[in-house]
Amino acid sequence: MAKIAVVYWSGTGNTEAMANAVVEGAKERGAEVSVFGPADFNKDMVADFDAIAFGCPAMGAEVLEEDEYEPMFTDVETVLSGKRIGLFGSYGWGDGQWMRDWEDRCKAAGAKLATAPVMANETPDDSALSECRSLGSMLG
Repeated sequence: MAKIAVVYWSGTGNTEAMANAVVEGAKERGAEVSVFGPADFNKDMVADFDAIAFGCPAMGAEVLEEDEYEPMFTDVETVLSGKRIGLFGSYGWGDGQWMRDWEDRCKAAGAKLATAPVMANETPDDSALSECRSLGSMLG
């Protein structure tokens, strides 16, 4: 049974809904899933999981949430080489540059993306939630 971590931050509930769909998809594949906020996850935990789904909305000028998520991710990305991951998040403006930048950071760190990142404009619709379930399934 695969051990999957879902690590996310949500300010409005949109990214939380996406995280819940990722969890559903992984559990449907029989994975053991642990869910964390950024304050509860660190680089020492990465090796405990077969795969990790990271979720964060776009903030400010299309960046990761700066107070909790960015510091956690900066720490974690140093040990992502060879790790299977997935990325997801919502945005309300811009064109998704924050996700492209995040994907580039993960690739530069040597992480293996299980699938293309999943983005939702504002509240995730049925299509975005289905993509999140697929992301979870691919990690599971």
